[in-house]
This record gives sequence, structure tokens and C-alpha cells, in this order.
Amino acid sequence: MAAFLFLGAVPATAQYARFGNETPGPDALHVANWAVHSADHKAMPFVIVDKRDSRVFVFDGQGQLLGAAPALLGLAQGDHSVPGIGTRKMSTIRPEERTTPAGRFAASMERSLHGDEILWVDYDAAVALHRVIATAPKERRLQRLASQTPADRRITYGCINVPVKFFEQVVMQAFKGGRGIVYVLPETSRPAEIFGSYDIDENGAAGPAPPR
Repeated sequence: MAAFLFLGAVPATAQYARFGNETPGPDALHVANWAVHSADHKAMPFVIVDKRDSRVFVFDGQGQLLGAAPALLGLAQGDHSVPGIGTRKMSTIRPEERTTPAGRFAASMERSLHGDEILWVDYDAAVALHRVIATAPKERRLQRLASQTPADRRITYGCINVPVKFFEQVVMQAFKGGRGIVYVLPETSRPAEIFGSYDIDENGAAGPAPPR
């Protein structure tokens, strides 16, 4: 896992997201650059959740990477939640319904019913970003987080689980103001279809997003 903090000069007007030493996938790079260039994140901290790579990237309000980590995501592939799933008992949710929905979400740091800090992503679907929960040994969640294979990290009911230290030192610090944006990348469609995003060329000019 890469270091959680990257230090560097921040230009007055950002044109690109700055990933430091991380190498993001093309969709993560595309959406992060668009968010910064367009100021879609409203100068708030933001998170990119790359479902295809099962990774999260956390940025400050100027588009500087604060940290990246592997993440556990919904077991099933898909970019939409089943209507009403947020009010159902977990025991009634079928494996094919355990998706992490794609989209742009206004996120806020809250407390769960158990008193733990969580970053609410999609309240209606009961999807949050939080510390990994490893109370069911047979699920091997800690071992899955350590795996180098993204498919191994598909296990949750839809929530986004990250390492405890990463949540406490990166996510909580980034969102200590309470609010920000979470971009969950699609895995069955193009990002432009979800976000209306566009590519940024080497001169900082906007252009249409190419097919992927």
C-alpha cells in the first residue's frame, strides 16, 4: 500500500488531479481530472471509488491526493441498487443484489447506530464508506484487503470497507469539515454516461471523453 500522505505545491487554479506516486486506472484518472477542472467537487474533499480495481483515492479540496488504499466492495457487479434495499434486512438480500451503486454522492461524516464514525455515501441504499469489519472470520475480509487481485475484494452487501488506519488517518482527516463528494465509478458503462464528464488534454483544455 502506498504512503497515505503526499506533499507538494498546490497551484492557485488546479487543472488536474494530482495523484502523486499512485498510478490510477484510466477511468479514475479521467473522473478525478474532470472533477478538478470543472470544480464539480465545489472545492470540497472528494473520493474516487474505482470498482474495477477495488481501490479508493481520497483528495483534498484542491485535488491533491491524500491517500489511496484497496477497498472491499459489493459482491455483485452492477451500477444500480435494488429499489428499497436500504430498508430491508441484510438476511433477505440475495447475492446478485449486493451491488455498490455508481454515481456522484454528497457524502457526510456521521455515526452509525453503534456509534462508529462512517462516511455516508448513499443514504437511501444504506451504503457507507467505513472501517473494515472483520467480525465474521469465514469472510476473510482482512485477507481479502491484502490480496493483489481486485476480484477477491468483492464481498460486501454494498458498503465500501477500507483499512482501519486508512479510514482514521486519511478519510476522517479529509472529511473533518463534515462534507464532501464521493464519485463511485461505473463498471458496466462509461463514466461520461454517469457524470457528464470530459477529458482534459495536456494543455488543460476540455474535450469529449473518448470511448472506453
